Amino acid sequence: GTYCFYASEMNERMQTRSKLELDLQSGLAKGEFTLFYQPVVDLEDNKMKTCEALLRWNHPERGAVAPSEFIPIAEETGLIVPLGEWVLRTACAEAVKWPDDVAVAVNVSAIQLASKNLVNAVLGAIASSGLSPNRLVLEITESVFLKNTFANLATLKSLHQLGVRFAMDDFGTGYSSLGYLVSFPFSKIKIDRSFIAGLVDSVESRAVVRAIADLACNLNMRIVAEGVETAEQRDLARALGCTDMQ
Repeated sequence: GTYCFYASEMNERMQTRSKLELDLQSGLAKGEFTLFYQPVVDLEDNKMKTCEALLRWNHPERGAVAPSEFIPIAEETGLIVPLGEWVLRTACAEAVKWPDDVAVAVNVSAIQLASKNLVNAVLGAIASSGLSPNRLVLEITESVFLKNTFANLATLKSLHQLGVRFAMDDFGTGYSSLGYLVSFPFSKIKIDRSFIAGLVDSVESRAVVRAIADLACNLNMRIVAEGVETAEQRDLARALGCTDMQ
């Protein structure tokens, strides 16, 4: 009961995606991936306390491929699991060379949790690098609790018992539930950059940031303002109760 017009762009997009998927598989083996580190700074003493590992792909033909382009494909195909394990091993191996009071943060997706190999991957990365578990921060988003909540919580608590710390990433943009903050001992909450970008001009953004900061303070958690790019944003974040900025 309908009709469609053929568009050559559809086929081109599909071919590009298929090639990118194949290149992802070989890219890890060929050493095309690297990690950049973005500092998280204490707003009280202006000292760097953590560096977040950011995955980057230098494609031999296309050059730098945006994470927003290849990460979804890696998650859909399951390649995020071996890729995530490489990130853990590499980040821990590099962080052990840093000062003892600087931690490393690594993002963990719901797909990695579902693979049921996350505990072994973390144990392996810590053992091979010699990094103290309390210097590793795993950043997770609220999406990890949407499925297999009990199993995911059990996995996260197993890692927490080892001394690994956790941060709730991009708080306020997903399926925010205060129950997650009560049921699991996060050490920090990261306020999504969209709220920080509006601090200067938006009363609503300031109200949200202050409310989240008050909540984190009462739960004995640190609060990180993501995406701080100006001195004015920094000063406002500090005044509203944020303890750190990134």
